[in-house]
Amino acid sequence: MPQIKIAEAAALLGVSDDTVRRWADQGRLRLRKSGSGPLVVDGVELADLARELADPPAPVRTGGSARNSLRGIVTKVTRDTVMAQVELQAGPFRVVSLMSREAADELRLEVGTVAVATIKATNVVVDLDDAPAGHAS
Repeated sequence: MPQIKIAEAAALLGVSDDTVRRWADQGRLRLRKSGSGPLVVDGVELADLARELADPPAPVRTGGSARNSLRGIVTKVTRDTVMAQVELQAGPFRVVSLMSREAADELRLEVGTVAVATIKATNVVVDLDDAPAGHAS
């Protein structure tokens, strides 16, 4: 199960660390001790909250073929024998990517995993976030 540090959870939700702690005090999120390390949030629980907090995005007009990378949390993965549908919540944006099941399995994509969606033209590529601060051990 992915475990995410408070600062990382706050960044993924677009709120402050204090807001995450306040939500934990209010029972909206559960914080757990990661061994002798820092407090962490369960990735699946964070994904649920990200979906709950997301507002439909305003229409965005783009003027060129610039690349965009959206960092977020995986909220749903649906696999069949050949393909996988991966849903990512990046702030207010819900991104859906279709990829081979093999790719999703190799990336070990699951609800609560921090990932990056790279968008160019009509293609969306989801990859793991290499930032070491994203997961607690």
